[in-house]
Parts: sequence; structure tokens; C-alpha cells
Amino acid sequence: MFNSVSYTNSPEKDYQLLLKQLEALIEDEKDIVANLSNAAALLNQFLSDINWVGFYLLKEGELVLGPFQGLPACVRIAVGKGVCGTAVSERKTQRIADVHQFPGHIACDAASQSEIVVPIIVNEEVIGVLDIDSPNKDRFDSLDQKYLEEFTGILEGYL
Repeated sequence: MFNSVSYTNSPEKDYQLLLKQLEALIEDEKDIVANLSNAAALLNQFLSDINWVGFYLLKEGELVLGPFQGLPACVRIAVGKGVCGTAVSERKTQRIADVHQFPGHIACDAASQSEIVVPIIVNEEVIGVLDIDSPNKDRFDSLDQKYLEEFTGILEGYL
């Protein structure tokens, strides 16, 4: 069961609380769609200054839109293309301060100015990505990256 909580305005403590909330939400559930849906909703509720949060899952060599919160999005993204596809091909987080400076950026939402994409890796295989967009440039910092990587690490144990 999810219990809404008040955050502390200490980013590090708030992220630690977020990780505990995620574990409580998914610990008894094995369905990937249910877990990713709740994870997207939790991040949407927690993060400020974002306009899209969700998942793309790798299917037959391309990323396919999964559970998300926000405006309708690009349905398919080729591996190696855009920020999401690059996160898959490089197998590492992409933290982009200004998406308009990223070669080959795919503009699913013209309002997006910055983006962070974290690959989801299960049994040494990339199975998808967590993608978060913001209407503000330079929205995501190293603390966001650290805890969003921990967030996906928790998810990986349940997928």
C-alpha cells in the first residue's frame, strides 16, 4: 500500500525516502507493467520541474514506449538514436543539460529542455530505460543521477 508522505526539503533525505517508498510499492508484485507504472507515478509525484517520466522497454532491437506519466510520447526509438537510444548503446546514464545541444536528439515534446536517461540492466542485458524530461535547462544534477541510478537498481531486482 502507498502512503503519501511529506518530504523534508533535504534532497538527499528525500531521495532516500523515495527509495523506501519504491521498495514498499513493488516488494510483493512481480508484474513488470504494474511495477513500472507505479514507479513512474511515484517519480512524477516526487520530482519537481519535470514534464515527462516513464520507461521504454527493449523489444526486438528497439525501444518501445512503456508505462509513463505525461503527454503522449514517441512510441519507438532505435538503439543508438537520441538520448534514450544512446543510453542503451553505451550502457550508461545520459544526463543532458540542454537537449538542443545533443546530436540527434529526438524531440517528443518541444517543451523539454533537459533530460536524464538511466539504462535498466537485468542479468547483464539492457532491458529498457528510465527517461525523465524537464522544461528547464540543467534540471538534473549528480545527486539526481546517483539516486535515479539507485532507483532503477531497486527496480532491476523485481523485473
